[in-house]
Amino acid sequence: MTQVLENVKNAWENFKGEKWKAEIDVRDFILNNVNVFEGDESFLAGATEATKQLWDQVMDLTTKERENGGVLDMDTKIVSSITSHEPGYLNKDIEKVVGFQTEKPFKRSLQPY
Repeated sequence: MTQVLENVKNAWENFKGEKWKAEIDVRDFILNNVNVFEGDESFLAGATEATKQLWDQVMDLTTKERENGGVLDMDTKIVSSITSHEPGYLNKDIEKVVGFQTEKPFKRSLQPY
């Protein structure tokens, strides 16, 4: 536990300001620690081939959904939560960030709240 407390204490060691350390104050944290970026977008990389392939699949499913006049599929049996469904993929082999809300692309989850 001592190590955890030490890690938490050190986590904000290089940040400025005091008020946000004593109470939840996001505004104070931002005002004390913002670093203005005055450059341009030249440092950004373009989309990878994998991203382009995945985006094409998203656009295809979006078109199909629109042509369908609504959702393509919906789970009406399970109320959605962070663990209610198995992970879903467009193309598991090329995805770097995974995790649709349901186990199938464009299958909508039931969110009654």
